[in-house]
Amino acid sequence: MENNKIKLEEERKLLEEELVSLGKLDTETGDWEATPESENSIQEVQDEGDMAERAEDYEERSSKLNTLEIRLNDIKHALSLIENGGYGECEICKNKIEEKRLEANPSARTCEACMEKVI
Repeated sequence: MENNKIKLEEERKLLEEELVSLGKLDTETGDWEATPESENSIQEVQDEGDMAERAEDYEERSSKLNTLEIRLNDIKHALSLIENGGYGECEICKNKIEEKRLEANPSARTCEACMEKVI
């Protein structure tokens, strides 16, 4: 379990760094919001092509940010279970999650059998 905790903490750090590069944390809601890639995008939009490119970039950054935020929340949940008990227990059937599954994904919430049900 200690090895999984180290993996989770390392991944949390990497995800937080990636999130900061894509957006900013809203301290009131606790949610991440995408920000423009560069200061140039704050300036006046020159034409419709530039505007469309900025909108596409924002959507891509928002999508990545949302995916990373979900992953970060899963990691925080797993770390909380390590600290407070319950880590490695399937959230559906309450059986032990297979060690090989936890090695592959230390923040797994379900055993292999229940994973099939969720997908």
